[in-house]
Amino acid sequence: MIETTPGTVTDYNPATGAAVAELNLSDLASLPERMAQARAAQRQWAAKSFKERARHLRLMRDYIVDRAEDLARTVSESNGKTRVDALATEVLPCALACNWYGKHAGRILSPKSRAAGHLLFANKRTTVEHLPLGVVGIISPWNYPLSIPFGEVAMALMAGNAVLLKVAAATPAVGRAIERIVAAGELPEGLFQHVVGSGSKVATAFFENGIDKLFFTGSVPAGKTLMAQAAQTLTPVSLELGGNDPMIVLADADLERATNGAAWAGYQNAGQSCGGVERIYVEEPVHDDFVALLARKTRALRHGPTTDDINVDVGSLTTDGQLRTVQQHLEDALAKGARIEAQSQAVGDVERGFFFPATLLTGVNDTMLTVCEETFGPIIAVEKVANAEQAIEKANRSNLALTSSIWTTDTKKGRALAARLETGVTTINDHLYTHGLSEAPWGGWKESGIGRTHGPEGLLEMTNAKVINWDLLATQRNLWWYPFDQATYRGLLNALRFAFPKGPLQWLGASLKLTPFLLRKMFTKWHTD
Repeated sequence: MIETTPGTVTDYNPATGAAVAELNLSDLASLPERMAQARAAQRQWAAKSFKERARHLRLMRDYIVDRAEDLARTVSESNGKTRVDALATEVLPCALACNWYGKHAGRILSPKSRAAGHLLFANKRTTVEHLPLGVVGIISPWNYPLSIPFGEVAMALMAGNAVLLKVAAATPAVGRAIERIVAAGELPEGLFQHVVGSGSKVATAFFENGIDKLFFTGSVPAGKTLMAQAAQTLTPVSLELGGNDPMIVLADADLERATNGAAWAGYQNAGQSCGGVERIYVEEPVHDDFVALLARKTRALRHGPTTDDINVDVGSLTTDGQLRTVQQHLEDALAKGARIEAQSQAVGDVERGFFFPATLLTGVNDTMLTVCEETFGPIIAVEKVANAEQAIEKANRSNLALTSSIWTTDTKKGRALAARLETGVTTINDHLYTHGLSEAPWGGWKESGIGRTHGPEGLLEMTNAKVINWDLLATQRNLWWYPFDQATYRGLLNALRFAFPKGPLQWLGASLKLTPFLLRKMFTKWHTD
């Protein structure tokens, strides 16, 4: 996004430099009015049943399916990824999200009865309800400019909320596409609003105008800044802040599948996937074979702009700043002894775009930026390890802990090792795709963020939990109410011994003493004369 004239921004294709769209910047001075409109619409929306809300999401799903190619083209032109990539990892997950949340939100968020914890509370009845937050803010990144925000929009709407969405400054044209998808859902006016502008300014305006919760996907520094801002008003936040994801290849792995998976999860979206492969630890017996096979596949890949024949594998990076970061990480690795084993081949005019070849590195170590930091580009760093223990130790060193993977033909062993990896998601013989699973929670540990999106956990993040408790049988007083006297004290002691007796005789004695006191306390008036 580049501000071209006062009050407008232009979205440029990072692969070609061509202008994609021009949008008007939002007037943040009008945000109080827009917030009031969203709150009014939200009250109307929250009164609808889950079935009614799902009908609106089905309209959006149908729009996505009918215009899948247009949406993929928009994402490709705004973000730089290939159209195949856009269709597979952006458009398809959006349709799946409409379908899954529409079908399951009612079951997940409907009131649930909670059984009494003990016979002492047998007269109490409890339900837990999950009520809408109100107006949620979503600030989304440029690497998946459609699927990340839209999945959260779908969750927010099914939970009964209004939404203010701010897409990444680099991909505003995708925000306009989301506007059109949501418009197809025929929502109450003002329930969904797209805000165009600087991320920091919009976030500040959200907090100042009482946003009920902020969902942010982006860098660790930006997430920490937002969390500090949110602390001033105790505004809840959900943060997904990136990853430096390890892949562990065991000696018994299927190397054909492992190298296929590594190439896709490491180079897909030009490596701009917080859940993609960045570090690969390979057990020594298969290291050389793994590298040789992955090198052949890396050389076979083609990077360049997407053309009408769509015969390209890796698109461009999205921003010139990200390109500089990837270049810096490669230069640092080579200066410290790493070797380039293979790179993809350029096709088409790559001079005008932010292209970087898919690059396979070996001879890496923990001092290199591409190993110890998030590169967020099409570089895969492979390191030989003696065994799985060493691989897990190295994998867990990172302060980022979003996803990881284990590659083995022994699923039982893979699951046992997966449980020891300090990441929010671990897959076995696959990587990266789980963000597309609407049913699976998404999020990380450590500095990869807090909170979860997607799945039942993501829906619950869009609500306030409310307990409603009442008495089955009306009484005058509870056991622990006034007046306090010796009888109350003894009654509480007998209640404790009744609940946790040392044996049947103590239970019987406590029961005989507790019952008449309890009946008097509950069913006689408190005489204050």
